[in-house]
Amino acid sequence: MTSSEKLLDKLVARLLTQGTITLHHASGTSTTHGTPTPGFPDLALRLADTRVARDVLLDPRLGLGEAYMDGRFSVEGGDIMDFLSLVRANNPWEKKGRLAPPSPLRALTGKVKAAIRAVNKPGSSRRNVAHHYDIGNALYRLMLDADHMQYSCAYFPRDNMTLEQAQEAKLAHIAAKLKLEPGLRVLDIGCGWGGMAIFLASRAGVTVHGITLSQEQLALAHERATAAGVADKVTFELVDYRDLAAREVQYDRIVSVGMFEHVGVPQFETFFRACATMLKDDGVMLLHTIGRMGGPGRTDAFTDKWIFPGGYIPALSETVAASEKVRLIAADVEMLRLHYAKTIRHWYTRTLAHRDEIVALFDERFFRLWTFYLAGAATSFECGAMCNYQIQYVRNRHALPLTRGYIEESEASLLSHC
Repeated sequence: MTSSEKLLDKLVARLLTQGTITLHHASGTSTTHGTPTPGFPDLALRLADTRVARDVLLDPRLGLGEAYMDGRFSVEGGDIMDFLSLVRANNPWEKKGRLAPPSPLRALTGKVKAAIRAVNKPGSSRRNVAHHYDIGNALYRLMLDADHMQYSCAYFPRDNMTLEQAQEAKLAHIAAKLKLEPGLRVLDIGCGWGGMAIFLASRAGVTVHGITLSQEQLALAHERATAAGVADKVTFELVDYRDLAAREVQYDRIVSVGMFEHVGVPQFETFFRACATMLKDDGVMLLHTIGRMGGPGRTDAFTDKWIFPGGYIPALSETVAASEKVRLIAADVEMLRLHYAKTIRHWYTRTLAHRDEIVALFDERFFRLWTFYLAGAATSFECGAMCNYQIQYVRNRHALPLTRGYIEESEASLLSHC
């Protein structure tokens, strides 16, 4: 065995106590780690070359992800979701379990790159968004719910809901927190393919202005609004939120779902200042974002390089600290703990079911990239530090009722229209 293979053995042995993993090293040696345990799988990894061990040791997440993308290791007895679930379940965040950190040099390099990308000026924001969302709408049509094309955490008030039902429930849950009335003007920051805007216009009788930085999303959003018969109530625009705020236009309500993760720490205050500027004095805003259960951290190298360049998952503490500076009042905060894990597993299942179509659209390497990304994300919400926050903001403490009863009542009314 090479020295890297020996060190990888020690790492796996330290990470695994329940379930087993057999490493079939490229040098010809096989080693088994862990203990057979009910409820935990017994898997094997076949490593195609000795560089896999070295790359994983240098930066576990990036090295593992790129090796899987390149087909340099394979999972036997299960798939990549099973493997990452097994490792994560053995090292849950609540019990202070953690995966091995990258080497000091890799960690320093990652911090420098993250700091540079986090500046997130309008030009770089557009490039970063295009990296992920302008790869074509076909992939997302195969993976997401057919009704609303929601590429964000669904809401599961019942455990056995379909993805379509859970995404509809999410839209109603958010809409209820906005306390909508017919005729109000709503801004949707990061409108995606228009699902939220179309839902609000058709169910609540409001007008919606959706903004995005993705050309692909913009085109399909227009198409979907026309098909839904709400083109007279919904407008979409390719514009940065900072440029929109400079127009000194105001809205009765602001909603932003799954966009704040792309803002970057240096721009947090800028984002909330723009929102406060665009929100009327008696307005309501709802921010839905992925978040961290603990304190501030940094984006792992694999996600930053291959999935969301310039992205950052905020801690609740730094999010609220930034909004406090512009006197936005956090009227209600809800944490969604496991909802995104359930959502992503639905996406993963659909991705596997459409493997041939996705490979035809891209190639085998992209399919492995995408499944590694989804598996890593799902397990981060199941056992890691990831969660979702919904933060309801007001500028005036009198803008909403004294208790939360109106949310449940409005939610039920919105869903009764379907």
